[in-house]
Amino acid sequence: MPKYNYQFKSPAYTQEEIMDDSGKKLGTIRVKPVSIAWKPANAREYLTVPMDDFIVWIKSKQSGAKATKS
Repeated sequence: MPKYNYQFKSPAYTQEEIMDDSGKKLGTIRVKPVSIAWKPANAREYLTVPMDDFIVWIKSKQSGAKATKS
């Protein structure tokens, strides 16, 4: 098994369904220690980006991400 830079204590991944305000499923997000995956509703496959690429993107001005106050 390859050595990973990041790891969860447990489980191997966390997955959540994303719903709109009317209860319609928009998609599923899956967070793993090594990647973030998104599957739109009714899609067969996930779109995946490595965690390192996600970290660079989310911290960039192009992402439009804002710091939370919590």
